[in-house]
Amino acid sequence: MDELEKLNKITDDVDKELESVSDLNSLQQKKANYLGKKGPFAEIMANMKNLSVEAKKEIGMATNKVKQAIENMFEEKRKAIENAIIQKKLEQEKIDVTLPGVSLPVGGIHPLMQTVMDLEDLYISMGYTVAEGPEVETDEYCFEKLNLPKGHPARDMQDTFYINPELLLRSQTSPVQVRTMLEKKGEPIKIICPGKVYRRDADDATHSHQFMQCEGLVLGENITLADLKGALLEMAKKMFDKDRKIRLRPSFFPFTEPSVEVDVSCGICGGKGCSTCKNSGWIEILGAGMVNDNVLRMSGYDPSKIQGFAFGIGVERIAMLKNKIDDIRNFYINDVRFLNQFKEEK
Repeated sequence: MDELEKLNKITDDVDKELESVSDLNSLQQKKANYLGKKGPFAEIMANMKNLSVEAKKEIGMATNKVKQAIENMFEEKRKAIENAIIQKKLEQEKIDVTLPGVSLPVGGIHPLMQTVMDLEDLYISMGYTVAEGPEVETDEYCFEKLNLPKGHPARDMQDTFYINPELLLRSQTSPVQVRTMLEKKGEPIKIICPGKVYRRDADDATHSHQFMQCEGLVLGENITLADLKGALLEMAKKMFDKDRKIRLRPSFFPFTEPSVEVDVSCGICGGKGCSTCKNSGWIEILGAGMVNDNVLRMSGYDPSKIQGFAFGIGVERIAMLKNKIDDIRNFYINDVRFLNQFKEEK
């Protein structure tokens, strides 16, 4: 068999063998058998030394042509096998778009954040604006400008987290009120200040070293205690129910004068007396009062022209009463079983 016949036979053999190849590994092996160093093309090229110059030229050109054709055959087969693999994978992973979707669990608004949002909605509807301030505060803004001089019991290290003698983690959101008064420079104010505060309290069912407050401040001409009561009564009706009542009891706070403790009628017994309200019919919810003249003066206000009231709402206190929660720690342990109770159904 001469060299040209060998070349034709190689083409026929490759064509037949490729029909039965179905995977890339087998294809690569076949290619190596024909085009490798020990394949038929290598043998033909080795025998060319015995041929004449004209025969070498003819056989060389024919060999290169057939070799290129066979390489193309292997490349086409490779593409066909790869396409078949992809098609099979697509068939196996086909998605039926008509199938119903899978319901994924979603979170909800935290009960404390929901309480803050409800308070903000209420007071914004009454003309208040929301003010914010830093949680790391100066001694001056947190105490001195609130009529709490050096040595006052509320400044004791057991109550406050001090960073250094002049910086501390705020123990109330009242510094936001001070900052607003200094910024407004004697102008009327109507704000609420929600945010986190910190105190050196031992954590138990009713106390936490970190909790939330929503304080309010209203300053202007002819502001009276009756205005304060009206604002707090609206809050009680919004946060609890429209039949709730409030009462104001005399108290003492350095930054207000007169000062009051505010109670709301018990929602369990309707004010008749039960174990929840300790048979009094009332539950304490916040402290408030008319802004002390000293506080007004230190922030640039003339008490003879401008009066006002302030109040401090414990957000956890409201949330616990509203949702009948008996342990403040539930708000902070991230227990999904607890939090899922407050998710709104879609």
